[in-house]
Amino acid sequence: MVDKSSSFMRSLCMGRIEEDIVFPFPAMDPDEREMLTSVIDSVDSLLGPLEDDFRKWDQAGEMPDEFLQKLKDFGLFGLCIPEEFGGMGMGSAAYSRTLQQVATHDASVAVTIGAHSSIGMRGLLLFGTDEQKQRFLPKLATGEMLAAFCLTEAGAGSDAASVATTAIRDGDDWVLNGTKIWITNGGIADFFTVFAKIEQDGDRARLCAFIVTRDMDGVTTGPHEDKMGLRASSTTSVYLDNVRVPSTNILGPDNAGFKVAMAILNNGRTGLGGGSVGMMKRLIGLASSYAGERKQFGHPIIEYGMIKEKIGKMVIDCYVAESMVTMVAGLIDNGYEDYAIEAAISKVFSSEATGRTADEALQTAGGSGFMREYPYERFVRDCRINRIFEGTNEVLRLFIALTALKDVGEGLRELQSSVKGVFDHPIKGFGVMSEYAWRRAQLAVGFGKNGIANVHPELQEAGVIFRRTARALAQAADRILRKHGKNIIGEQVATRRLADIMIDLFGLVSVLSRVDAAIRAKGVQATAHEREILHVFAVRVERRTQDGLARIDDNEDDLVASLAVNTATAAKYRWDTV
Repeated sequence: MVDKSSSFMRSLCMGRIEEDIVFPFPAMDPDEREMLTSVIDSVDSLLGPLEDDFRKWDQAGEMPDEFLQKLKDFGLFGLCIPEEFGGMGMGSAAYSRTLQQVATHDASVAVTIGAHSSIGMRGLLLFGTDEQKQRFLPKLATGEMLAAFCLTEAGAGSDAASVATTAIRDGDDWVLNGTKIWITNGGIADFFTVFAKIEQDGDRARLCAFIVTRDMDGVTTGPHEDKMGLRASSTTSVYLDNVRVPSTNILGPDNAGFKVAMAILNNGRTGLGGGSVGMMKRLIGLASSYAGERKQFGHPIIEYGMIKEKIGKMVIDCYVAESMVTMVAGLIDNGYEDYAIEAAISKVFSSEATGRTADEALQTAGGSGFMREYPYERFVRDCRINRIFEGTNEVLRLFIALTALKDVGEGLRELQSSVKGVFDHPIKGFGVMSEYAWRRAQLAVGFGKNGIANVHPELQEAGVIFRRTARALAQAADRILRKHGKNIIGEQVATRRLADIMIDLFGLVSVLSRVDAAIRAKGVQATAHEREILHVFAVRVERRTQDGLARIDDNEDDLVASLAVNTATAAKYRWDTV
């Protein structure tokens, strides 16, 4: 029986490949798939004819109220709300796939829906009491109330512990004061999940999550922000001036706001991932169509090697991102409890892959891609924020690596304790080697060279690469921790290298599992191109891993850091040819 409390990537860093977590590849329930197909078709019918409008709304920087009402009437704000409260009751996989379809048409629409469902009211779904759900979910499902997530402040972006908004107890109420900035849906929401600091009997301040509604005295919002991308979506500041919030509006324990915030972001990341994949699919369609029609020197440009390379890389990036996002959604839908690292990995990879795809699609279109008449430049602008919001990719890389290193460090301490006194009592000490030490020994001597047991025989080569690279990952975690010890938190470049290996490995195992499922469903011949994707990605993962490992000890990090400090001291570029 599979342990639903296990994390595949955390186990991997400890030298265990928990194949049963990622094999077989997640499959959607047939009834939900049928419902999803109908929703996707309806989304296309609703949004397909509006391409010119999306361009106009982007330029104007706003989405008309009449169109917003259409989204409400269609039910797109109730996708993941249970049917008993008037929603569609979608699981994570179906919800992610729906946002993917929306994003193929327009990212501003996708983020308006996603900010509502992925994070705005997600805390209510995860932590709300029965009374809170009865009070708010029916209105949230119909769109009568739209939701927003209010964490970011001027001094608290990725550093949630620096939140300055306060909540002071006054009788049965809490009085909130503070300002939240860059809040998606801020100007149109009536339901805000707000995070504020509280004081508890002289202890250090802790975060608490509150449900705040627009009709409460003291709640106001600022003007629409003039943004680089996602211009038609609403982004504003939210001001809280002596807002009285009843104790019945607290989400979760009153001192666990940080855990509530992280749970919301982790659980909702499949929405952002789905939107990223949707944008990539649209861009691949645009670029490949253009490359087949555009002629230079008498030939369609798709016949030229560098254009083939661009589009081929786009396809690989999209397939890997889609595999990761689907895998994480499957973990959530199948009841796994610890998927935070996997969710963060899927966000980092999919957001960066979308940026690469948008850039190369525009490049493929040449001068046409730079013109507002075509959607390329809008997609480039719209996708840029994906690497920033819901956790910057830099901070998420630290989270990915440091969580793994924490496990390894605990294992090393366990090992140190286990072997203590072995030489004083050799017979007794012979049997005390911990499971951790045994796993590390297996990795060191190269046990498990035959790939992955669950994978189809046609994919054993990629399975062997995965196991070999996984062994290198576990050894890298050991080396980095032994080298830097307690100073590891300050060694961000070293931890970034470890995170990049982890991101690649989760991508590889997700693709391996997906292609394995495809072969078993369709046969070897029908999956030729999917096997090509797997082969190319596997080879590149191993190559990048070897480079990352080599650079743990042999790198130019100190020289680059010295240049940065020197430049920051002058606050300018110091050299000039004049």
